Amino acid sequence: MSGGLRLVHAHGDRITVTDPATGVELLTYVYRQEAAWEAPRPYIHPLRTLAGDVVTDYRPNDHRWHKGLSLTASHLSGANLWGGNSYVHGEGYLALPERVGSMAHLGFEEVSADAGRAVIAERLTWHPYGGDLWAEEVRRIEVHDVDRHSGSWALTWSTSITNRRDEPLRFGSPTTAGRELAGYTGLFWRGPRAFRDGRIIGPEGEGPGLMASQSPWLALSGEHDGTDGHATVVLAHAPENDHSGAGGAHPAHWFVRNEPFAGIAPSWAFFDELTLPPGDTLTRRYRVVVADGAWEREEITKYLEAHPW
Repeated sequence: MSGGLRLVHAHGDRITVTDPATGVELLTYVYRQEAAWEAPRPYIHPLRTLAGDVVTDYRPNDHRWHKGLSLTASHLSGANLWGGNSYVHGEGYLALPERVGSMAHLGFEEVSADAGRAVIAERLTWHPYGGDLWAEEVRRIEVHDVDRHSGSWALTWSTSITNRRDEPLRFGSPTTAGRELAGYTGLFWRGPRAFRDGRIIGPEGEGPGLMASQSPWLALSGEHDGTDGHATVVLAHAPENDHSGAGGAHPAHWFVRNEPFAGIAPSWAFFDELTLPPGDTLTRRYRVVVADGAWEREEITKYLEAHPW
């Protein structure tokens, strides 16, 4: 604990980070094992605004394996670490439990909080259904920039995934497997049910047509059930995520929907598989901004300019 952000660790289960000025639990990081069918993996839920409103969903009845904010892989060398049914081209989504893998918590390298920042640094392993070791991950989640004046705060999610197989790991998606505009994989935010039909905003446009677009950031704002008002969630790429070298466009394409649910993922493999050779490491860093109110494009741009990487 500290005089700033407060952190509480229920060992073997979860870590919560609280803003002591408001008493609001900003996030809960859950790392206990859950149902095998849902591809067990650590996740953040609930994720809250500074006003205390929840901006994630957990086990919704349309996709029980959607859990708040998590990092996962929908198609990984034939395995499904996303959870639920697996997409097979020409046959649709099938119940194939032998494809559903998991992530396992190994330990924490750091769990700390001070006046302005909280850190959760974790080591994990990735496994197919049979339990073989396919990858090792080092993950770091930092809570920072809690600004009660603007009603916003941010987290940075960093990941380094090392291939421990003797053959390449192939990161794909339903789209690389043949389904149109379903390129989800990687870091995925599932919004609350109330955010269905929410406003999707990008640097140069808005609306569901931003599916498969490329840009440094994407946001979705929605109106709460139960309490008055709106919230905005922004996902942004770190500059080093851009390996395209062509006009500054990010190689990742955005998976984004506001119908039939609200969700955003900066996909690793929307149209093309990402191949990770044996022993190589995939590194990515993202920022998630959680803000009270319906922010406009100008507000989002100004915020990101004022909080450089």
